[in-house]
Amino acid sequence: MRLAFAREICVDYFILKGPCTFPLPSFPPHNDHLLDVLEIISNVIFGGIYTVIQTKAKITVDEWGENYIMMGPYYEHNFKTQVEKCEPPNQAIKAAMDSLINNGCQVHFGRWLIEGSPYVILFDIGAAAWNLDRWKGDLWNACSIGLPYHDREANDSLVFGSLVAWFFKELTDQLQDKPNVIAHFHEWQAGTGLVLSRSRKIPLATVFTTHATLLGRYLCAGNADFYNNLDKFNIDQEAGERQIYHRYCLERAAVHCAHVFTTVSQITAVEANHMLHRQPDVVTPNGLNIRKFSAMHEFQNLHSMNKAKIQEFVRGHFYGHLDFNLEKTLFFFIAGRYEFSNKGADLFLESLSRLNYLLRVQKSDVTVVVFFIMPAKTNNFNVESLKGQAVRKQLWDTAQSVKEKFGKRLYESLLRGEIPDMSKILDRDDFTIMKRAIYATQRHSFPPVTTHNMLDDSTDPILSNIRRIGLFNGRNDRVKIVFHPEFLSSTSPLLPMDYEEFVRGCHLGVFPSYYEPWGYTPGECTVMGIPSVTTNLSGFGCFMEEHVSDPSEYGIYIVDRRFRSADESCNQLTQFMFSFCQQSRRQRIIQRNRTERLSDLLDWRYLGRFYMHARHLALSRSFPGKFKMDHLNLAPVSLSHSLRCTLMHSHFPRSLTMRT
Repeated sequence: MRLAFAREICVDYFILKGPCTFPLPSFPPHNDHLLDVLEIISNVIFGGIYTVIQTKAKITVDEWGENYIMMGPYYEHNFKTQVEKCEPPNQAIKAAMDSLINNGCQVHFGRWLIEGSPYVILFDIGAAAWNLDRWKGDLWNACSIGLPYHDREANDSLVFGSLVAWFFKELTDQLQDKPNVIAHFHEWQAGTGLVLSRSRKIPLATVFTTHATLLGRYLCAGNADFYNNLDKFNIDQEAGERQIYHRYCLERAAVHCAHVFTTVSQITAVEANHMLHRQPDVVTPNGLNIRKFSAMHEFQNLHSMNKAKIQEFVRGHFYGHLDFNLEKTLFFFIAGRYEFSNKGADLFLESLSRLNYLLRVQKSDVTVVVFFIMPAKTNNFNVESLKGQAVRKQLWDTAQSVKEKFGKRLYESLLRGEIPDMSKILDRDDFTIMKRAIYATQRHSFPPVTTHNMLDDSTDPILSNIRRIGLFNGRNDRVKIVFHPEFLSSTSPLLPMDYEEFVRGCHLGVFPSYYEPWGYTPGECTVMGIPSVTTNLSGFGCFMEEHVSDPSEYGIYIVDRRFRSADESCNQLTQFMFSFCQQSRRQRIIQRNRTERLSDLLDWRYLGRFYMHARHLALSRSFPGKFKMDHLNLAPVSLSHSLRCTLMHSHFPRSLTMRT
């Protein structure tokens, strides 16, 4: 049996020693312990929860040192390639692991090879699957939640949660409440361990974080008018109709069992209050490890260098129709999970149609090439896309060959002290070669709108809407579309670039999401100095509206999808993109500088304090006799003095005002 979670799961747990009064110092006493449970998945590129756990590991290790440990399900391949096996440094942890191993379970320990190198404890779900029926009975006795036999994801989450609860019982028995333990569970798949731990009265301080409510994601995917009807949904009925009632019950049970409930944004807090009937105690915004993306003063050069790589792809993809100036061509993109409506691809496509009309009416010399980077079902690259890159390479080789001959003859003529006769410096064979190369670039069809052969071509939402709006990469179209239904890779024969390189080479990221609890894609654009479009229904958009007085001046365009109709939102997005197309190259360079200066707003060094607050609050609620929670003033963000001065006093048309 193999764990088949659709999304990442993780549980954080901490061990603290001794009574104290909050707020705690930045670094806890040396003997305290912190443990974090995480599913390790190697191929998740756009997974938000994976990014959260991976990027915050460094600052948490800096805070807790070797007392920080992650936990999750065991994958043999991932363990061999991403984890360095070692022995537990703590005897209580080793004894708890040995207890499970002696009872027929398989538990592995090591260091996860990411920045910070945190410890990990991994449980083999398949090796413990023989306990499934007994553990289903335990769950029913604990909270009257039954799991259907056919829901493998829910069954796997139960096996994992039961192993976690068992481990915590053994660990706390070893520790004898000194030091105390904090457990942080992420998402409903990990919530089973929280519910079982609380029902068995295991002495833990617990935190539960939902990064997106289960039912909220389902409702939005079904095109429901979600935010206008939050208080009108019959939650139990909606979950039952979608056959996820048992999952919803697990999520809601975990929310109400936790000492502290958190979510990642204010918009998700509103959603959670209605869907799960509990107001989050703390909002924990998602950050990034800014050092990973930091390029100091080089980010403009990186943009230019990676833009040249994208231009090479465009030369091949649009061969025979390359009648537009690449130096006046802008690259827009949307990326992420293929959730057509939730990610706002429907609104984006309609806006592109209107943008194309505006650019044509205005007789603009600007061309926009738009990339859709969303994984879909394909069977391989299509022949036309591969042929385009082959033709481009052939033209390059031809040009290089003729250039060498031309250079040699020119050199010899100059050595003789003669001004070369330009009519003779290239012979008839050279012209023949060049004419053959030109004829090879002729094509009688439009450049393809997709780079792959789609398995569901006739019903694919993006392709269906492209047909509806008629954007087929025609000569007269000022907006060209390239649908790349696969994650980017530097080994690709078509577009050999990693995602980070690709983002740096683009001019604008467009993410007009309808349902986006946080939204890492515009955040990644920001720290790389690339302007982006987001919405006030995304956590990132709400965060920027709260902290920046005029985000558009800093390359963060926020589309209003909460208080405007779909048509009005579409017009607003169209106007954002049209205005961006009217900027000069110098204006875009200035704006990229402004965008990059917002990086520190998203740094875990600042946003990690909200996680600290949640842990402190959990300790004060679970062990009130030992821990007292003093009032902790949580301003939205505590910025460094240098960043604050940079933002408030730079010579920009309109200054940024930080709201603290």
